[in-house]
Amino acid sequence: MELLSILVDWSRAQFALTACYHWLFVPLTLGLALIMAIMETLYYVKKDEFWKRTAQFWMKLFGINFAIGVATGLILEFEFGTNWSNYSWFVGDIFGAPLAIEGIVAFFMEATFIAVMFFGWNKVSKGFHLASTWLTGIGATLSAWWILVANAWMQHPVGMEFNPLTVRNEMVSFVEVALSPTAVVKFFHTVSSGWMTGAFFVLGVSCWFLLKKRNKEMALRSIRVATWVGIISSVVVMTTGDQSGVDIAKNQPMKLAAAEGLLNGGQRAHFSIVPGVEVPGVLSILATHDIDGYVPGINDLINGYTLPDGTKQLGGKEKMVLGKQALADFQAYRAAVGKDSVAAAAAEQRLKANMPYFGYGHIQNAEDLVPPVGIVFWSFRLMVGLGGLLMLIVLLFAWYDRRGKLADTRWLLKAGLWSIPCVYIAGQAGWTVAEVGRQPWIIQDMLPINAGISNLQSSSVIITFFLFAAIFTVLLIAEVSILTKAIKNHNSESL
Repeated sequence: MELLSILVDWSRAQFALTACYHWLFVPLTLGLALIMAIMETLYYVKKDEFWKRTAQFWMKLFGINFAIGVATGLILEFEFGTNWSNYSWFVGDIFGAPLAIEGIVAFFMEATFIAVMFFGWNKVSKGFHLASTWLTGIGATLSAWWILVANAWMQHPVGMEFNPLTVRNEMVSFVEVALSPTAVVKFFHTVSSGWMTGAFFVLGVSCWFLLKKRNKEMALRSIRVATWVGIISSVVVMTTGDQSGVDIAKNQPMKLAAAEGLLNGGQRAHFSIVPGVEVPGVLSILATHDIDGYVPGINDLINGYTLPDGTKQLGGKEKMVLGKQALADFQAYRAAVGKDSVAAAAAEQRLKANMPYFGYGHIQNAEDLVPPVGIVFWSFRLMVGLGGLLMLIVLLFAWYDRRGKLADTRWLLKAGLWSIPCVYIAGQAGWTVAEVGRQPWIIQDMLPINAGISNLQSSSVIITFFLFAAIFTVLLIAEVSILTKAIKNHNSESL
């Protein structure tokens, strides 16, 4: 058991490492793709060479970031087969479909048009080049769509049925998987956060130019585009974040309870700004859009609770009992199938009745159903706090730009420069809430992490963890170095 725990912990650490590094590159790809497409559209419409040169500069930075992002993404997908083979076997028929579509359709489209975008200037018509730039961004967004469909299915599995004969979950509705409300909300929330990242990256770099008194026209006009992208994307992030909270309250109540540090729930549940500072009723509004809405706490979800209308809800301990019964029914079915059709049919019927609790049969202690509360609690506040601060900054930029005082307001330019690390930290904190908050599940309520692991030597995982850490760090340093060199050497006035 101790060896299994070590293997699980290091496999989780390796996947988390890869995902965190990968997410440093993806949001900038999504954000810059939109901004450079807008700038090239301005060039196409206004026929102003300034916008062509400006779009080309941001495209250069996009290309540097894109190349390294692809490398980390490929490793991330391979880890499902190397480190999580039991998971891949159990749900590969479902989980593999969106990943395959992402590779065959979206990534192929992205990779095709990016070549025209970079090398097609003065070789294809302006209209075709503009279309290629937009299609590159659309391809990147579609890639994100299918990846997020796969992730959303792990958060809220739908559209499948368990086949006890093959010991696999099989897809019965592709539409349910691809268009589940969880997937739709997660897509718009995640992609709009990527637009925010691109907007604040452009904002921050342009502020650096203004602080150095270089490329003033390009910086000011880039800020104008980035400001509006930042304002619109911030509104979308906030709106979809609200919808995500309702979805989490419905399908992952333990994640919500951990994010609020809520031990005992009820109606008019309070929202904790920080420990000891609570606002009554706000959590109920956020979770249910009703101030009298019932929000269960951690203890309620472990021990069971009763809703105000008298409906009883099973707790984790009761679900564990039913889960162990489901495992016993599964074993009975496997023993009887092909030998005793009556016994096999009876066992299968019992298994179907208890299948919603199948994953709980692998849980050893009820306390294991509670994610690390401190990490989820503070990550949520970091995400929301920085998100609010960034929205304030972008509104201030719009105000000062409208008054024509932006270039001379050094404190705001410095705030814009520091907004770059802030938007990255907010994004990482959001994914921490999403992924750490659903522990111990690799598939919510269906498969815990300790049942999805590959049969590997922990030493192999430890070695590759440090190998990937070294490689990714080198790649990150290389990207930052190349980006900063390209920014420092850029001189739009000499073009």
